[in-house]
Amino acid sequence: MTDHTTTGVNPHPTTGQNPHITTDLSPHPAAETPPLPAPDENRRQVLYWRLLARLFDPEEQASLESASLAVVEDIGLPPALLDPQASVDAVLQRHPELAGEFDGLMVPEPEEEGRDRAAEVRRAALASKVLLNVFASGTGTVTAGQLARWQADAGWLERALGCTPGDLRGGRGAGNGGARSGTGGGVSPTGTGTGFPAPDLSNLIPAIGPELGAIEADMVKRMRLREVLADPRLAAQLTPSMSLIEQLLRDKNNLSGVALANAKALIRRFVDEVAAVLRTQVEKASVGALDRSVPPKRVFRNLDLDRTIWKNLTNWDPEQERLYVDRLYYRHTARRTTPQRLIVVVDQSGSMVDSMVNCTILASIFAGLPKVDVHLIAYDTQALDLTPWVNDPFETLLRTQLGGGTDGTVAMALAQPKIAEPRNTVVVWISDFYEWRCEPLFESMAAVHRSGAKFIPVGSVTSAGRGSVNPWFKERFKDLGTPVISGHIRKLVHELKTFLA
Repeated sequence: MTDHTTTGVNPHPTTGQNPHITTDLSPHPAAETPPLPAPDENRRQVLYWRLLARLFDPEEQASLESASLAVVEDIGLPPALLDPQASVDAVLQRHPELAGEFDGLMVPEPEEEGRDRAAEVRRAALASKVLLNVFASGTGTVTAGQLARWQADAGWLERALGCTPGDLRGGRGAGNGGARSGTGGGVSPTGTGTGFPAPDLSNLIPAIGPELGAIEADMVKRMRLREVLADPRLAAQLTPSMSLIEQLLRDKNNLSGVALANAKALIRRFVDEVAAVLRTQVEKASVGALDRSVPPKRVFRNLDLDRTIWKNLTNWDPEQERLYVDRLYYRHTARRTTPQRLIVVVDQSGSMVDSMVNCTILASIFAGLPKVDVHLIAYDTQALDLTPWVNDPFETLLRTQLGGGTDGTVAMALAQPKIAEPRNTVVVWISDFYEWRCEPLFESMAAVHRSGAKFIPVGSVTSAGRGSVNPWFKERFKDLGTPVISGHIRKLVHELKTFLA
């Protein structure tokens, strides 16, 4: 095997062969690369031979597996990288320090003298993991969970190629959504901060993009979701999950009759379940000054036992050892509120599906609070004002169009005119901020902040709290005094309750 390995990596669904695509597994041009020292060259070849063997034959080769395991452990990487059943996310949950190494992993770099050759072995191990997970998609029936894991792994491959998750599968190529230059300060689209202009991957992206889309389409087809939805008995057995809801939302325009009705029923079930959880979190996050001008509700849960006993101590009968209560005291629970406007802007591109679902439901809950005027805007490369349906998350989700790229400037054009009284307005912007036009969008966000409105950038509002944020935006938000909220959705609920109280 030569130093510069080229392989077809999209297995044919029946033969297992890979006739369509070749991709450069080495991050540097081979023509001027001097020979690697023998140990590093052998290590890298072992990892790539194992990758090829696994792509063309799912049966493991014992010698390659044991040799690869020895290499991985020797260079300090977790053996889980060699487990074909482990997703990249699963590996990163236990080893989060590796996440940054996947960004731009397979982007060609300028030639330098004295490169760390051992580091290239490490890159080969990481590249092999993401390539195997994406292109060895298996055969047979696919579950919604398996599809969701593949989509996440495909997102890591896109990041490794210097793109935003969802770009290549969206079929937009390098011209709009692939690796782009001009993202500000020499930062790559994945925010790796290499200091170099984004590389030109125009030769690679048109070739690999359709292949990723074809694999994804084949997996959706193997789910046979439409056939299941057309059978009420089978549809009733489906358990709503985020990955399943995503597929229903993506495929809703292709459904009709019984299948469409069953799809809507599943979406509504999921919406109701998530809404019940989020509504509890909103209620628990109660903040703000008590409004004592509002009489307390005389219900048992508001009964102030300590104060009732204290105020009635004069009625204590020592002979009978009884306390006679002639007046009950209750706690005030009403809180002062002033009219506030909440503008929620959410990225509906492929990498933000769970945030779109969660934020749509969350916006509807806040819309039900007194004196809160809620507006909801969704965007990818186009913006959609969903405010008329904000009270019904089910209807809102049916009007979304998941996928596509990201151009926040179109959403800002809808959001800015809604800021009538900046001091009483909060703008929540939910995105991973891997944007096409970074600098113009950030300047408009900074202008909103300077106007007196509260601007809250949010990197993720998932149930698990895991998300990726473009470091270019992250640093600038921090300098602006509006750090990005990331983590569990409870953090966003608390921030909003604090401002709206």
